[in-house]
Amino acid sequence: MSTSSDTTQPTLFGDEPGLATDATFDIPLPATSDPTEPGETMCCSHIAATLADPRVGVDVLSKYKTVAAWHARRIQDTSPPAKRRKVRLSPYHFVPVGSFATPCPSTSQIHVVDLCPQVSAPTCDTCNATLSRPFACLSCSFAGCWQSGHVINHLHETAHSFCVDTRSGSVFCADCDDFIYDATIDSTYLSTVILIEEQLTRFQVVKRIREPYQPWTPDESESAMLKEATVLPAKVYSSIQTPFGPTSFLATTWKVSAEMSGYSQQDAHEFFITALNQIHMTCRGSTNISCNCVIHQTFAGQLQSDVTCERCGNTTSTVDPMLDVSLELRSKGGEGSGGENTLAGCLRRFTKPEKLPAKEYSCSKCTKAHEAVKRLSIRKLPSVLSFQFKRFEHKTTSKGVSQKIDTPVRFPASLNMAPYTTLVMNQSSKDSDGSTYPGPQAMYEYDLFAVINHEGQMDNGHYTNFARFRDEWYRFDDDKVTLSTLGTCLNSNAYMCFYVKRHLEYKPDMKPTYRVTRDNDIVREQEQEKLKEMARQKEVDDALMATIAGD
Repeated sequence: MSTSSDTTQPTLFGDEPGLATDATFDIPLPATSDPTEPGETMCCSHIAATLADPRVGVDVLSKYKTVAAWHARRIQDTSPPAKRRKVRLSPYHFVPVGSFATPCPSTSQIHVVDLCPQVSAPTCDTCNATLSRPFACLSCSFAGCWQSGHVINHLHETAHSFCVDTRSGSVFCADCDDFIYDATIDSTYLSTVILIEEQLTRFQVVKRIREPYQPWTPDESESAMLKEATVLPAKVYSSIQTPFGPTSFLATTWKVSAEMSGYSQQDAHEFFITALNQIHMTCRGSTNISCNCVIHQTFAGQLQSDVTCERCGNTTSTVDPMLDVSLELRSKGGEGSGGENTLAGCLRRFTKPEKLPAKEYSCSKCTKAHEAVKRLSIRKLPSVLSFQFKRFEHKTTSKGVSQKIDTPVRFPASLNMAPYTTLVMNQSSKDSDGSTYPGPQAMYEYDLFAVINHEGQMDNGHYTNFARFRDEWYRFDDDKVTLSTLGTCLNSNAYMCFYVKRHLEYKPDMKPTYRVTRDNDIVREQEQEKLKEMARQKEVDDALMATIAGD
């Protein structure tokens, strides 16, 4: 590649400072993709064979790294400077900002020195045209233009196979006559660009280099948990008729969770929460803040706690994440709502305001300990809503021995969660009617799809469950799966209930806010144009009427 004489950019295949041909990269490079492997549908056999050659493959990757590093370094070095402004020195002299002027004592002339010299673009080795997007051969130092076909002609004349787009890192194969994809090439490009950015990027506050990129490499136990969670649905929905026992899933849970290991009796709710947390920690997209992993997208909601001081009226709100809702079966007096326990009654007790004594609350506004009122509400509803009924209690009269509550709980096939949300409860406190809910009803409607039952006592028992598949209900009891009905499920003694939103919210189907703003601006401009056209037409009509009146 040739460049003009005033260029400050190193040549394409020159020595790149800070990048050696045997440089190590933080991103692990995968093995060369094999076109015979199933699933590799877009792999090029020519690049795979080239990279498999010990000598040629090393040379091609080395030149590819140099090209990627050249462009990444060029972007960093030629970032556009701030907008220049001319500073007046005299009536006839102007010096741009970014330069400085020095007077010459012998000639009384002013010499302007530019601190931001122009970086020349490379030129085509065939036509000497300036290249805004150079293509470089991976077998020699040739660089040429794509639109005029000089780089393609070079590949055919020299029997070279590959060239690379320096801007995107895409590789063109002359034998395939098309751009190709290879996992090794792609990983090499990413690792090289990251390495150059780490060398050149500086923090604005502390002048130090950027921390090196560390890829996520889960250990064997963590990756095993995620694999088991992926295999389990595939086994359940497979066409195999024999019973499936998730023994490997159970064994993996024992390895990653010490409290769940062993052959002692375990609680289904504790196992459910443990499994969700383990899958969350090993899932793609897992973060501590605003997590978007599959677990939180499915089960996570938000619970809001409002504490109001009865002395000054100050309200303190706290929002916490939730994966499920645990409900008391009995009120503090020992009786259920209306003489019986229902899911709606449990939710009303869950969101009912309760008094806090002065010794448990200190107001941050009046800075005094005073009685307060605490109220829980659901701020954000998840896609899948899971309820656990607290069927175990500790009685002081029984020397602290835990007992199981076998009280039946009535739960519906369809559930409207609007009365228990923060939005509706705040509106109900202002509006005495409370019969209408903000937003569409589809926001709050849920349908039952699974129920877990427990038979037995505290120290022993057996779990069964009901689950809905399409419009049919089934009962699962170890390896026995029998067809059941919705009525049988609703009459069972539930320990956990699972509801799914009737209308799921898919973000790709939601209209982005920028598009809404753009459409509103277009409508507003069209209305303004109509008003202007009507005003012009009125002027024309007035002028015509004046002319007719004058005649």
